[in-house]
Amino acid sequence: MASPSVAEPAVTTRPSLTLKRCINATPEKIYAAWTEPENLIGWFGPASVKQGSMSAEIDARAGGRYRISFDDERGEHFEVRGIYRDVVPNVRIVFSWAWHSTPERESLVTVTLKPDGGGTLLTLHHEQFFDESARDRHERGWTELIDKLERQMSSIERANFLTRKQTAMQPHRIVSREEWTAARQALPAQKKN
Repeated sequence: MASPSVAEPAVTTRPSLTLKRCINATPEKIYAAWTEPENLIGWFGPASVKQGSMSAEIDARAGGRYRISFDDERGEHFEVRGIYRDVVPNVRIVFSWAWHSTPERESLVTVTLKPDGGGTLLTLHHEQFFDESARDRHERGWTELIDKLERQMSSIERANFLTRKQTAMQPHRIVSREEWTAARQALPAQKKN
């Protein structure tokens, strides 16, 4: 007699997304942009964020927590929070992700940073979405945020370049012939020391 067949439970995979971007900045600078509140508030949040409403609390270590909140221009409040699951400075950040309005829809984000030429290959993998609609909204949001992060990194690099250029172009002090001769004669003595 044949045994009755038992139906196997259907394996359901929850939607995920992966975004990759080469950014002209070192992994250290990008890691700091993700893990230091004063850096994060410079690029995080949608274009509709109300000026001055962004706040961030970050304890970037395994088991540490984060909370990021902001208001939009219509006055609606948004807050996302989670726990860091794994943190390898300048290499990887793994954290849970849940909006305050839907804490039961927790998902998981992994950000990896890999040196790539003079810049960094940033890979963002967000998994365990509640449904495809949530995934699609987050894909639009993360794309916008990575665009803003890339612009911030570019402006920092540009400012650093201009500072270095300005420092290199500092005018030399004009001195009398006697001062120049005395300084020139002191050089061999300085080289011996």
